[in-house]
Amino acid sequence: MKLLVTGGAGFIGSHYVRTVLTGAWGGAEPEQLVVLDKFTYAGNRANLAPVADDPRLRIVEGDILDRALVDSLVADADAVVHFAAESHVDRSILGARDFVMTNVVGTQTLLDSALEHGVEKFVHVSTDEVHGSIATGSWDEDQPLLPNSPYSASKASSDLLARAYHRTHGVPVCITRCSNNYGPYQFPEKIIPLFVTNLIDGQDVPLYGEGSNVRDWLHVDDHCRGIHLVLQNGRVGEIYNIGGGTELTNKELTGLLLTSTGTDWDRVERVADRLGHDLRYSVDISKITAELGYRPEVPFEQGLADTVAWYRENRAWWEPLKAHAALGR
Repeated sequence: MKLLVTGGAGFIGSHYVRTVLTGAWGGAEPEQLVVLDKFTYAGNRANLAPVADDPRLRIVEGDILDRALVDSLVADADAVVHFAAESHVDRSILGARDFVMTNVVGTQTLLDSALEHGVEKFVHVSTDEVHGSIATGSWDEDQPLLPNSPYSASKASSDLLARAYHRTHGVPVCITRCSNNYGPYQFPEKIIPLFVTNLIDGQDVPLYGEGSNVRDWLHVDDHCRGIHLVLQNGRVGEIYNIGGGTELTNKELTGLLLTSTGTDWDRVERVADRLGHDLRYSVDISKITAELGYRPEVPFEQGLADTVAWYRENRAWWEPLKAHAALGR
């Protein structure tokens, strides 16, 4: 299979690329894999360094809004795995335009190209945040979309476009919706890498409000393995939730990160809560488990310990990123 992976230099996309090329999950490996990435602040060539010499890999710098470039790549692909997205909620609150352009119009550009060139499978990678917030229980794939941030609204819009292109035009789309990812190579603006790198550098960490917001944590390897199962065997036109099965309040997570870095609560700064902050996310993974045999395999305690250790051992990866962000570039 010839794969086109958009956003393949970002946190989740690069893990998928590195892992699928090394055959870590078993099964057939791609004969060709093209990464299309704009290399914005969150896309990093260093994320692909472990597989950079693989002759099957081609890295293309470009924008999913560039229809001519997209056409040239989709025309030579059997399948598309679409990770490319603006994904940080706080950035979307400050300015939503880039989120609408990349997440909505960029997805529409890819879908138009997939329709024209007849790809065999189009996996659209989305998020549980499209549902809004849930007080109790868990969302299945049929729950309504009630997004509460500009980021999640843009992802919900892209989900609906993907579904519409399948229903209207027969594009062989599958949609995946994941819970909160963590693991190595995650850009240090998200809570786990931000807190870990701040704490091991002797800096304080910001905790929104009372820290009562609940998230389900999913190791990036489990997420990418679930995506690959959907690519290989998911039914077209279907949505699949991918969760990790570990729900924690942000305060509980903060406590674990303090312990893992040998620090205590005097390093925590309480800050004003995020605008429109969703209280709780939780996805029901019964469907992907029953149909495709997915289940999370990375125990959270071990996954978190390994992640903290990775950031301790890879300062050369994250220090330049944080310095660059601090300069506002």
